[in-house]
Amino acid sequence: MTSDTSDTTRARDGRVPGHHWLLSATAGFREWWQRHRGHAPPTGDTGARPPRTEGRRAGPSEAVVPVATGATLLWRMRTTVKDEPGSLAALCTALAEHRVDILSLQTHPLAEGTVDEFLLRAPEELPAAEIGRAVSDAGGAATWIERGDAHDLVDAPTRILGLATRTALDAAELPLTLRQLLGRCTIRSLPATAPGSGLTQESAPVEGALEGTVMRLRAPEGGVITVERPYLPFTPTEFARARALVELDARLGPRIPHSRDVLTLPEGDDIMVRRADAGDLRAAKAMHKRCSARTLSMRYHGPVGDADRYLKHLLSPRFGRTLAVQTASGRLVGLGHLLWDGDETEIALIVEDDWQRRGIGSELLRRLVAMAVETGCAHVYVVTQSSNTGMVAAMRGLELPLDYQVEEGTLVITARLDEAAVASTRAERLRERPVGMTE
Repeated sequence: MTSDTSDTTRARDGRVPGHHWLLSATAGFREWWQRHRGHAPPTGDTGARPPRTEGRRAGPSEAVVPVATGATLLWRMRTTVKDEPGSLAALCTALAEHRVDILSLQTHPLAEGTVDEFLLRAPEELPAAEIGRAVSDAGGAATWIERGDAHDLVDAPTRILGLATRTALDAAELPLTLRQLLGRCTIRSLPATAPGSGLTQESAPVEGALEGTVMRLRAPEGGVITVERPYLPFTPTEFARARALVELDARLGPRIPHSRDVLTLPEGDDIMVRRADAGDLRAAKAMHKRCSARTLSMRYHGPVGDADRYLKHLLSPRFGRTLAVQTASGRLVGLGHLLWDGDETEIALIVEDDWQRRGIGSELLRRLVAMAVETGCAHVYVVTQSSNTGMVAAMRGLELPLDYQVEEGTLVITARLDEAAVASTRAERLRERPVGMTE
């Protein structure tokens, strides 16, 4: 491995290297990246369907019900009904005629009508389109259906309490808990005065703002949290829940878990791996001063003198999780970032020159991927220079399915965290437990 550093400058929208908004990129790469990472409503095998035609009268469906085989599927469905007696009963009757079992129901009152959110168990051979047709015939409008899973079987109050607990234990969990609370959505955190963003503290009122498919919340440190779900408008109930999680986070203040692992390198040196935050800013700047210009340029993909000003942002738990590597003497010699980037997850690494080629970068990468697995990420990616053979080797060493995209010397490597890959990563961690560990 020639280097344990990676350049994870995000070459889209002028974001910080390894994250959001400070560094500009070429127009050509930006266009390519947008094509590669475009956001769209759920597609593929999710079973999602667009809203059906509104205005039909409620009544029994005329569709032929297929013969049930005994196998069933879980579906999440949301539909809007009139706020009048009998509207929900007509909907339930239509579902029953298709042998669809209602496992749970939540209601979201609106100014006009009510949004009903169902968890359904339906015969495997019953297509989502047929369920949507039956709901439309029964008076449902703006219906959305997608596949559910076993996690949806937990009742809403229990699930929300669990998300609140996660938020209380770790400030870095806030974007993830919001995503789990609201489903597939894009979440972006921006400082109160991001250069070139045009955003100020006035952009998000203290009480937040809800505008259809977009909600803006005042971040605890005064910035802006923007949540967007283009395919499904947010309800006032969802907005209130999201705002409550943000308020909980603000009241608890900065916090990270204090667990740490002590590892022994092949040469015999002991290092400690722990979570880091803004309190490590001075030590991180000191490490930058000891790094060569080549190491800094490969990591930050820009002027070496600009590297220090990214650290405060990157070390903030509001934007992700950071791991720090310390020597026995307490010197900081490496940083690894797992960064929440909208609906994507990025990994960024830097290791001080004198400590490269000792396996520190690979250890950080493996731990960050394990964190991504634990938080339910479907994939992670790194952005580096195509000449960074060390980063390429480290990613290949994960033994995960990889996708490579190259544009003008910039390499994007995406690792897919499917079920088989997740099981392999967990097994590897169990086999290679650290030499010593303290909590």
